[in-house]
Amino acid sequence: MNHVNLPAEHPLVDGRTAASPVIRAYRGDRPPVTPVWFMRQAGRSLPEYRALRVGTAMLDACLDPELSSEITLQPWRRHAVDAAIFFSDIVVPLKLAGVDVDIVAGRGPVLGAPIRSAADVAALRPLHPDALAPIGAGVARTVAQLGSTPLIGFAGAPFTLAAYLVEGGPSKDHLRARTLMHADPATWHALMTWAADVTGAFLRAQILAGASAAQLFDSWAGSLSLADYTAHVAPYSKLAISHVTDLGMPIVHFGVGTGELLGAMRDVGADAVGIDDRIPLDEGIRRLGGNVPVQGNINPALLAAPWEVLEAHVLDVVERGRAAPAHVVNLGHGVPPETDPDVLSRIVALVHSA
Repeated sequence: MNHVNLPAEHPLVDGRTAASPVIRAYRGDRPPVTPVWFMRQAGRSLPEYRALRVGTAMLDACLDPELSSEITLQPWRRHAVDAAIFFSDIVVPLKLAGVDVDIVAGRGPVLGAPIRSAADVAALRPLHPDALAPIGAGVARTVAQLGSTPLIGFAGAPFTLAAYLVEGGPSKDHLRARTLMHADPATWHALMTWAADVTGAFLRAQILAGASAAQLFDSWAGSLSLADYTAHVAPYSKLAISHVTDLGMPIVHFGVGTGELLGAMRDVGADAVGIDDRIPLDEGIRRLGGNVPVQGNINPALLAAPWEVLEAHVLDVVERGRAAPAHVVNLGHGVPPETDPDVLSRIVALVHSA
C-alpha cells in the first residue's frame, strides 16, 4: 500500500501493524486466525473504566490524552482483542470546533442550541488543527504501548453529526434532519459539507498520530431510504473519507439498521463494511456482491444468554463470514454497559480457536 504521506515512524510504515490480522482482513487478505474486536469495548462494561472515570465528565475524559489512552488500552489488556479502537465520542470534533455540546448522563449528546437555519450553519466555525492536539497526543500515547496491535481511529459520519446538530440532541426518528434535507437543500448541503470536513480532519489527526485503520460510524443512517441516502448523504461521507485516502490505510464503514444501504455505504470509498445484527451476515455479504471484507455481527442481546446459546451463535457468525474474502468478527452494535467482561474474553478465545 502507498503510505508515502504517513510519518516514517507510523506503525503501518515501520511494519508493526501492516501484517496484523485485522489490517490483513480489512484489505481482503484472510488471515489464518479470524480477528475479533468489539465496538464500545472500551468503557462502561469494564469496572476498571468506571473506577477511572469517577469525577470526570465524558468529554473531559475524551480530551485528556492520559485518560483516553488508558481507557483505550483497558479492553486490549483484558480481552486480548486484535485491535484497540480509540476512546472518543461522535460529538468530540463538534466540541473541538466550538459547538456548545455536552453529554448528559442518561440522555446522550445535547446541544446548547440546535442548528436549523442557513444563518446557524454559516456561524459554524471550521475545526482548527491546533484544537486536535489532545487527540493526536492520546493516539500517540496509545500506539506506543500497543506494539503490533493496530489502533483503529473513530469518527461519526456526517449524517449522524448533522442529525444531532439539527435535532439538538438524541431523536427516535431524526425527522427534523430528514425534513431539512428536502425543505432547504442549500442549507443541508452547507451543513453536511461542514460536518464532512470536521469528521475528515478528526480522522486525519488520529491516523497521522498512529492509527492503522479508521471506522466511520453512521449511527442514524438506518432512518434513511436508499434514495435519500444515495442523494443526500453518501456524497458527504465520501467527502469525509477523501480527507484521508492519500494516507493509504483501510476504512471501515458501519451503520445501524443499514441492511438496505450496504452497497451504497461501500461505494463511498470504504474498504470493509460493518454489518449490524438485523440481517444474517451471509445475506449482507451477498448484498455487497461477495467481494467485500466485512465486520460483524454478533447480536449484543445474546451476550447475556447461556454460554451454549451464545457459543452456537458466535460459531454461526464465523461460519457465515466465510462467504466474504475476509471477516473481522465484531458485534452488530456496541457492547451493552451491563455485559459481563469475562463473556467478551471467552468470545475472543472462541473465535480464535474456531
